[in-house]
Amino acid sequence: MTGAVPFAGAPSVRPVLECDGCGERVRLPAVGPRVEACCPRCDTLLHRGTSGSADAPLALALGGLALYAVTMAAPFLSLNLLGRVRVSGVESGAGAFVQQGYPLLSVLVVFTLVFVPLARLLLLLLVLLGLRMREAPRWLFRPFGWHEWLGGWAMVEVFLFGALVSYTRLRDLAQVELGPAAYGLAALAFTLVAVNAVLRPSVIWEALERRGATAAALSGASEPAEGPLLSCERCRRLSVAAPGSACPRCATRLHPRKPNSLARTWALVVAALILYVPANAYPVMEIVSFGRGGPHTILGGVKEFVQTGFWPLALIVFLASVAVPMLKLLGLVVMLLGVHRRSATGLRARTRLYHLVEAIGRWSMIDVFVVSVLIAVVRFGNLASINAQIGATCFAAVVVLTILAAQSFDPRLMWDAAGRPGGERA
Repeated sequence: MTGAVPFAGAPSVRPVLECDGCGERVRLPAVGPRVEACCPRCDTLLHRGTSGSADAPLALALGGLALYAVTMAAPFLSLNLLGRVRVSGVESGAGAFVQQGYPLLSVLVVFTLVFVPLARLLLLLLVLLGLRMREAPRWLFRPFGWHEWLGGWAMVEVFLFGALVSYTRLRDLAQVELGPAAYGLAALAFTLVAVNAVLRPSVIWEALERRGATAAALSGASEPAEGPLLSCERCRRLSVAAPGSACPRCATRLHPRKPNSLARTWALVVAALILYVPANAYPVMEIVSFGRGGPHTILGGVKEFVQTGFWPLALIVFLASVAVPMLKLLGLVVMLLGVHRRSATGLRARTRLYHLVEAIGRWSMIDVFVVSVLIAVVRFGNLASINAQIGATCFAAVVVLTILAAQSFDPRLMWDAAGRPGGERA
């Protein structure tokens, strides 16, 4: 290894990017630190300036890995009910879901809360340390591609809000104490947010290309001299390539637009709409305390917070669990119908709506995490118990389906259908 190596360098020519919001090809201006370049046609973010140093993301990733170890190993919550104490960890809800007959919810919690954050930290460290070597391994493009693909499924900060809602509910039941993992989780969430703030994927991809750590370098393939110019969905490199061929930088299959985007999105949206009804009609959990209680729906939980004076938490739960899923579904339907009707009205607004739907999708997982925290710690038999119900599975399915629907939809199709395909701007 060598010493600190900046991974950004001044390009000899201004790079050209295809906007993933409208398909416009834009030659980027010189962008300084803390300066953003947006598409002049639809306002989609194209590039953020960077200091060019790998030191900050590397230090934050190392710190995040240490915090992850503390968070997963230490106690998260302890509940004291009439002298009987139960202690839970961050991942304890996954085990409780399995015991109560909901293995798919267990898999979802482990994937989004345990596996993905750890995998992204390790993959990022592997790439950043590999770029600091005298000769970067040619396969480094693969771990960074996996890092980027997993980005939308890391939900530590969402779990943190779910834990806050759970803590408020538990205080009415028994004496609650936060363990070291609760503080570690908060620190880890802020660290992961900071990593995303200082890391510029485009800069990493450019560094990998300069160091020869690309799919083309690994396979020895050369870019054809003629053919259509296609933008890679993952690394955003413009390449002369035949549709269906591999990106020379990250090996992702290249297509003019996402394959079967409309059909896949419609299928996912219809499935989510069907499950949205039982997700709100059926109880997500059953709460029994001293022989009293019963099933609770999502709206019932919101009503309970309002009655007890916790208006901010009631608003958070209502927005995340009721309003956001409905907004995502209605937004996707509006965009899909706009493509089928070839509407040119409000293209810019609909593109912004797409980015909003894509960004807020994860936050609907708050209610699932609330259930996972509660069922893990409230297990006192006849004194008090909380059990998951079928509504939680339906609701989790709605969240996953809407995330997949947003990922499968291609907003450039709205501009194509309106007769305004992307051109090129200097």
